[in-house]
Amino acid sequence: MKVDGGLGISRGSGEMSSEAIAASVREQEQLGYDGVWSAETAHDAFLPLVVAAEHSEHIELGTAIAVAFARNPMNLAYLANDLQLMSKGRFMLGLGSQIKPHIEKRFAMPWSHPAPRMRELILAIRAIWDAWETGGKLDFRGDFYTHTLMTPFFDPGPNPYGRPKILLAAVGEVMTSVAAEVADGMLVHGFTTHRYLREVTVPTIEAGLERAGKKRGDFQISYPAFVVTGRDDEQMTKAAAGVRQQIAFYGSTPAYRGVLDLHGWGEVGAELNRLSKSDDAGRWQAMGTLIDDEMLDAFAVVAPPDQVAAAIKDRFGDLVDRFSFYAPYAAEPGTWDAVIAELKG
Repeated sequence: MKVDGGLGISRGSGEMSSEAIAASVREQEQLGYDGVWSAETAHDAFLPLVVAAEHSEHIELGTAIAVAFARNPMNLAYLANDLQLMSKGRFMLGLGSQIKPHIEKRFAMPWSHPAPRMRELILAIRAIWDAWETGGKLDFRGDFYTHTLMTPFFDPGPNPYGRPKILLAAVGEVMTSVAAEVADGMLVHGFTTHRYLREVTVPTIEAGLERAGKKRGDFQISYPAFVVTGRDDEQMTKAAAGVRQQIAFYGSTPAYRGVLDLHGWGEVGAELNRLSKSDDAGRWQAMGTLIDDEMLDAFAVVAPPDQVAAAIKDRFGDLVDRFSFYAPYAAEPGTWDAVIAELKG
């Protein structure tokens, strides 16, 4: 199991320091992380990885996620190809669909049939890379994207480090099938319980791989699992509160309701959705209180630091290829060091 970290850039800091990014990736490389992911939340997902590529040697670098439908296959093909060059073959293109309101209202881009559109977008990227690698004519014609022009002036040629791997974020079975059939891996959403992963996600991946004639060993499953840990009761309580609130935030999204339904928690999801639309300033804190201990244990590894690695191996050791810590709270410095060493030992 590979263990990944992240390039956290603080929201509202007023600056995006290349020095801080460089220091972060160097530290994580020294600690033994196998990869780092850059998220597209309050900042661009790709730009920090340019700095990270320059200040690291072997750690893998990826986007988790870059919003696919805010872009098109051509600019994604260029971005991924350039970062593969800059990192000397260490880049992973992690894509996600986002949800309709964000695509239409935040990015002013079209939204329709997300799973078929995503399948076509990935196939179009691969067709563009094919044209660059072989020098053949670019002739991709689909229902959502058409790419038929590539002149020598705009053709970067073959990438000496090969093509980047494409990983697709998914929750539902339809998008999970797309990931298995056309991507190199899947970014499992943090809002995924151990049971949902074992009973729904992995069987769906295996079926999709079989349809595509692919082997499980050629496909990476990456999972950012919630972890609640702390040195004492006070730290554990604060960590649990942060995770409960994040679970509640995701649980308010109807598109993720299938995870709750599997456990019989559909009514909680409906109430979370209702609260998320209210005008109450304290609604997000109130939503977190709906996540009881049973739900917290289903979504998160809850253990003191010296038991976290064993709990992760027990739950996910036979299921995932890459693991990262989803800890939406201020963990004590050094919390993850021993965990990483044990996971990789």
